[in-house]
Amino acid sequence: MSENRPVIVYDGECRFCLWSVGRIRRFDRNGRFEYLPRQTVGIEERFPILSSSDFNTGLRLIHAGGQIDVGADAVYQIYRRLPPWHLFTGVYRIPGLKQLFRAGYDLVARNRHRFGRVECVDEACEIPYGERHKGTSESASV
Repeated sequence: MSENRPVIVYDGECRFCLWSVGRIRRFDRNGRFEYLPRQTVGIEERFPILSSSDFNTGLRLIHAGGQIDVGADAVYQIYRRLPPWHLFTGVYRIPGLKQLFRAGYDLVARNRHRFGRVECVDEACEIPYGERHKGTSESASV
């Protein structure tokens, strides 16, 4: 069944990301999504495109067909599947608002290690994922 569900891939070392994914999970009462931290062992074998992804640009929503939404576009696609939030997601389609939401998401994504309600237990929260793993793979905005 999990192969047919969209997969939400997020930075599992980010307090804000963990808090945000926790919110999504609470609304996902029917198990519409699979949730995987970016740091999951074997994730790049399952989704090779992630090996060149820059997770400083935001979470990923990988659809069953392989299409990937990033950042604000991923959040839109997630919440349009979750009641009651699906009733409000139409605002994302209003001209100009999509760009505004993308800019807001980008600002939060760049500063995400400063936010969050999850207690930080080590230095992982202080150093962005991309800086901790420089040189291990090329960065791209997939």
